[in-house]
Amino acid sequence: MDNSLVIFDLDGTLIDTIGDLSAAVEYALSEGGFPGHSVEEYRAMVGHGIRNLVTRALPEGASDEIIELSLSRFLEYYTSHIDVLSRPYPGIQDLLRELSDSDIKLAVTSNKFQAGTETLIRRFFPDIPFAKILGNAPGLPLKPDPEVVRLAMDAAFAGFNAARPDPALAGSPPARGRVHSRVALRLRSGLAAAEYGRCAVAQPETGAEEARSIPATIYPDRARSAGRRNRALPPHDSERYSGGFVVLVGDSATDIRTARNAGIGAIGVSWGFRPKADLMEADVVVDTVDQLREVLLRETDNLNTD
Repeated sequence: MDNSLVIFDLDGTLIDTIGDLSAAVEYALSEGGFPGHSVEEYRAMVGHGIRNLVTRALPEGASDEIIELSLSRFLEYYTSHIDVLSRPYPGIQDLLRELSDSDIKLAVTSNKFQAGTETLIRRFFPDIPFAKILGNAPGLPLKPDPEVVRLAMDAAFAGFNAARPDPALAGSPPARGRVHSRVALRLRSGLAAAEYGRCAVAQPETGAEEARSIPATIYPDRARSAGRRNRALPPHDSERYSGGFVVLVGDSATDIRTARNAGIGAIGVSWGFRPKADLMEADVVVDTVDQLREVLLRETDNLNTD
């Protein structure tokens, strides 16, 4: 499926980095004589770049000078301790290899600083051929700006020049519904159309008899109606890009908003740093890597049999 792309968030999705992140902030706070926080408190602070992380950890009203000094101390510690406690979530490395072996293109979009993002990818996924690794770099916006999705698609599908998404579409999700279509952006017929996943949807009102027909391992919290046209993406070579899907996988509402703003499918993972309730706007929410594998590889199987 060389026309398909899965874009992954990094922290809280591919790698559990909270231990090293919290240790680095604690070092910066301690050096400045400021009180620290628990790891659980840091879970609610991460995800918007290291400057925001350090600012949130400092006492309210900290001066720009204090923020800059604390950020410098954070980087001093973190860059030399970035992989002391951090580890990929169990099963992630095998999943990435399996997706790559299935000719699905892979990319990473993170709000972590670019050098740190690349270091962790090289450290833990040296054999995975990511089409693009995007972190927080000068001139690049942070998620939920959909520009990061466009850049990932540009790299994965060379020559695919997606226009900037239409602001009128951002934040306007399609109607809710119980759907068994695509979890992804399907590229076909010369026009990009957002069609959401062929995943069983378990709604609270689903009767017991009907529930038995739903795969036991997949219980998405939300589904979207199929067929919403994405005016943000221009016509392109239908032979080159038809029959594939594009989806963003992440652990936070920021990731889901990024996918929504870009007009692509969104899969939330509940094993990350945010509570599951934050992922309710995703097309699908999965609780384990095995569930994520089933969603993504079933989609590939469906495409191969279409």
